[in-house]
Amino acid sequence: MPSIAPYRNDMNNVLQQIVTSSSEADTLDQLIPYIKDYSYGNKTAHLLSQLSDLAGEREAEIERQCNTNHQEFVKSVNQLLRIREGTVTLTNEILELNQSIQASTERLVDQKKALVESRGVRQNIEDARHALQDCLEVLRLANQVQELRDQKKHYAALRALDELQSVHLQSVTQYELSELIQKSVPATQKSIAEAVMADLNTWLFRVREMSQYLGELSFYHTDLRKQRLKERSEKTSYLANFKLNSAIELVADEHEEYDLLKSEDLEVDFTPLFEALHIYRSLGQMEKFKTDYAASRRAQRDLLLQNSISLVDEEMGDLHTLLEDIAGFAIMERATMKKVPDLRSTTEVEELWDSLCQTAISLMSKALTAVDNAEHLLKIKNLISLFIQTMNGFNFNTAAMSNFVLVLFDKYAELLKQRFSEDFIEIVSTDDYMPMPIQNAEEFEKVVNVSWYTPDRPVQEMTFPTVFPFSQMYPLCCIDIRNFLNQFYFFSAQEDNAPSPLSSKIDSQLLTSLDDLLTTKVCASLVSKLSSQYLGQIVQILINLSHFTTACHELETLLATARSSSSGPNGGGSVGPPVSLKATAQFSTHQKTAENRIFELVNSKVSDLIETAEYDWLSRDPPTEPSNYILTLTRYLSNIINSVLLSLPSSLKDLMLFNAISYTASSILSLPLSPQVDRITTACIAQMDMDIQHFRSYVETLPNNSILLESLDELIQTVALMSTDQPDEFYDISLRNKKYRNVDPLKGPQLLEKVVHVDIRSSVSARGGAAHVHFDSEGGRDGVHSPGLAHSGSTGSRGGNTFTALQNRFMSHGGR
Repeated sequence: MPSIAPYRNDMNNVLQQIVTSSSEADTLDQLIPYIKDYSYGNKTAHLLSQLSDLAGEREAEIERQCNTNHQEFVKSVNQLLRIREGTVTLTNEILELNQSIQASTERLVDQKKALVESRGVRQNIEDARHALQDCLEVLRLANQVQELRDQKKHYAALRALDELQSVHLQSVTQYELSELIQKSVPATQKSIAEAVMADLNTWLFRVREMSQYLGELSFYHTDLRKQRLKERSEKTSYLANFKLNSAIELVADEHEEYDLLKSEDLEVDFTPLFEALHIYRSLGQMEKFKTDYAASRRAQRDLLLQNSISLVDEEMGDLHTLLEDIAGFAIMERATMKKVPDLRSTTEVEELWDSLCQTAISLMSKALTAVDNAEHLLKIKNLISLFIQTMNGFNFNTAAMSNFVLVLFDKYAELLKQRFSEDFIEIVSTDDYMPMPIQNAEEFEKVVNVSWYTPDRPVQEMTFPTVFPFSQMYPLCCIDIRNFLNQFYFFSAQEDNAPSPLSSKIDSQLLTSLDDLLTTKVCASLVSKLSSQYLGQIVQILINLSHFTTACHELETLLATARSSSSGPNGGGSVGPPVSLKATAQFSTHQKTAENRIFELVNSKVSDLIETAEYDWLSRDPPTEPSNYILTLTRYLSNIINSVLLSLPSSLKDLMLFNAISYTASSILSLPLSPQVDRITTACIAQMDMDIQHFRSYVETLPNNSILLESLDELIQTVALMSTDQPDEFYDISLRNKKYRNVDPLKGPQLLEKVVHVDIRSSVSARGGAAHVHFDSEGGRDGVHSPGLAHSGSTGSRGGNTFTALQNRFMSHGGR
């Protein structure tokens, strides 16, 4: 079969290879493919047959060879047996050695395996060591950041954290530690920022605690500067023109330059602020820092201010604390703004300052109602002025506080006015209204120095004891007026930086208050006492009013000078714009009121005395002596001239006399003109003539009698007309102008109609003549011509107010 031949050939080849194979393994390797092929083709028996044949052939060949060389073979076999025995021995040894080698190899393999494993472990350990070192370095830096933060070295901690984040974490990014630390960086930065802010808040708390002391120091050094300025001004008058905080004052005080924030008394360390600012700037959170800082300062401002204060404390502890706290707080704000310009803006600082001022003003305004003492209010004002001067030195706007000083001045003026009103009322009400007695020259000079009074002669020429023309109330009021002026100007005496509104308001308020005190408390009180019936008191009031008028003129000059002088009412300087006090006109006007009251009282007394005149209008008895009323009247006038009116100025006294004599004359003349008097006898007329002559004789004894006598002309000429036996002369204009020029043309005929000529029982009449009058049944008179009234409007009529005309004439002769 064609297919068997190749197979046989292949088989032979395989068998040949098996025979020539050097090892059993190679034989099996060669047989395995054929065994598989024969097993698939069910040719296993054939293969075994072939193998058997091969084995037989080999055995035959071996037997043939053995038969040929039997001896040698036997020998060889023996030899082979020995070899085999040796081989077995060697084999055993080899096996033992092999086993030993195998055991060693296994141990070596185990050791090698262990070595390999140990090398891997060692590498892992090395890698772990390096990783651990890197992680430990990271942890060290992380711990260092924490330590630096705990040690308050915030910027160093922040730098270490930045180094950790940007450098060391990059080498351990493959580890979870890196992620954990990376996640903790923001929290660490936040904790550093919070720690910095906590330190800053601690610093701010300390700053707030020292604010009051800082304010107290600033007030103290401002006061020292004021003293130095005053001393320099006393040495160099030119420097007195410059106020505190002016450029000249600052230059002059340069050698005394003082840093409030860095001195032996107080030193403010800004390091926490700078560090916090640097930290937040490094974190890129500058705006947040500004916001937080501003909020902290606003909170501290709110804590700084109290809910209420008291201004009635004598030591003014609450006010000192309030103003010193505000000053210290504001000074710190200004210093912070200068040291860190980009942290605090001018607007923010000014807003804080304005809010502090407004709150302080509100607190002081509420507490101001309880203050009822002007001197205490002056202390309050001086402290506020010191506060204003201090803060002006730090370029703060103090307009609000200056305006509050005006409010203080209103209260101060009100308290002064109230107090001096009570003083003036007490002085006026308790005065004795008698000329003030003086015992010696020393007392005299003291009174002159405090009063606006100029003696008529030097004190060396006076004899003591003596009296002033005014009563004690006048110098007491002058003292109070001077004190009132000084108290007003004390308000601005220490006000080196006084705003111009204050100066003008002081001048205006002083003028108004002084006017009100003088008019309503002094003048009105004096005028109210003019209702008294005591003439001496009225005269003294008139004299006082006269001196108060003089004092008002002096005050006007003094106030005009004070307006142009910075040293108050006692300072020098040129006279300023004219000042007009309403009180001047009031005192002057009420002098006339007092004069009229004197006229009224004197005239009333004269009227009372003249009313006691008991003329017997139908008397036939000749007069023997002046009537009692005219004697009493002349004594009364003499007494008041020599006592009550003695202290009046001569011109005023003359006017008083002129009025009294004129009124006496007109009152006497009114007696016969009374409608109740129908008839007047010549005897009664003679009595009137005697009374008038007595009164005329008294008037002739008075000074300036020529003018006073003229006031009697109408009365004398009228009585002469009634006494004449030629009444027709009155109706002759030429004769009337010669003999009866001052007789009223209307009154003359009325009186002539009443005259009845009678036989006087005495041969001597007042005129040396006799009259014979017979009464008819109708009460008329016989033999006497009754003149008509046709000439009542004739030329030469005087008419009008005789007193007014005579008074004007008196004035033209140098009277008052």
